[in-house]
Amino acid sequence: QVRLVESGGDLVQAGGSLRLSCVRSGGNLFVIQAMGWHRQAPGKQRELVADITSDGTANYADAVKGRFTISMGNFKSAVYLQMNSLEPEDTAIYYCNARTPGGVYWGQGTQVTVSS
Repeated sequence: QVRLVESGGDLVQAGGSLRLSCVRSGGNLFVIQAMGWHRQAPGKQRELVADITSDGTANYADAVKGRFTISMGNFKSAVYLQMNSLEPEDTAIYYCNARTPGGVYWGQGTQVTVSS
């Protein structure tokens, strides 16, 4: 059973930066195909922010390209999201996930609030 715990969410002014972390425990790292981040703003659907596959290939939503960078820790122990040039539109709960052949595991989320 994969367990994911996020941290790093905070209140920040527009133009600022945050680094989100998601630590994995449990599960077999060899079956993890990808890890990533989604976000959900109030009244909106959950949407992809970025993900990264086992071979290091990263994929970003258009809204965050050039501002956010995703990376994975050794042995898929963690996934990180460096967020720069934050905008009020980035305000949301950010959820970490891990994709396996058996399904997708999710963390509990961490709140990011960007003030204008």
